Amino acid sequence: MNSLWFGTLGLGPADWWGLFIHFTMLSLLAVGGAITTVPDMHRYVVVKHSWLTDAQLSASVALAQAAPGPNVLFVAVIGFNVAGLVGVLATLGGSLVPSAVLAIAAGRYGRDRKDRREVQAFTQGLAPLTIGLLVATSWILTEPTRETWTAWVLFAATLAWMVRTRFSPLWPIAVGAVAGVLGWV
Repeated sequence: MNSLWFGTLGLGPADWWGLFIHFTMLSLLAVGGAITTVPDMHRYVVVKHSWLTDAQLSASVALAQAAPGPNVLFVAVIGFNVAGLVGVLATLGGSLVPSAVLAIAAGRYGRDRKDRREVQAFTQGLAPLTIGLLVATSWILTEPTRETWTAWVLFAATLAWMVRTRFSPLWPIAVGAVAGVLGWV
């Protein structure tokens, strides 16, 4: 019962608070969604604290992304793997509350001033930032399989698919999933 609530790593209130504060900070930097902050989540839970391995973090993200529901669910899976249900509260609460408050305030501000040049420039400037954050996230999540040539082929094919077509990105993702199941990646 205790491992369900507190996880198996023996973390205490200072660790939970640190997890909450770190995910709160990431929440305020999550331009393009929570997935764009995975590189820093990796740095914090894998590199700095060794609470998870590269493979565990990648599996946490993949599991939550495959499940139906909001995209941000991977944050809860990471929290659970680090510190049980208390970890879920720390990571999910830290990720959702501050960004929701900021999004509501910024949305109202932008809606009331949508024709102003600075609001339009700010909105357009977020696109390259989001793309860069997504590339960094992809780099971190592919760490366990990056040494295989098939992973690079799948990456190049997916990138070409995304740039050259208007078809859903789910098709190359499905190809990658099949390659993983067959052990090619």
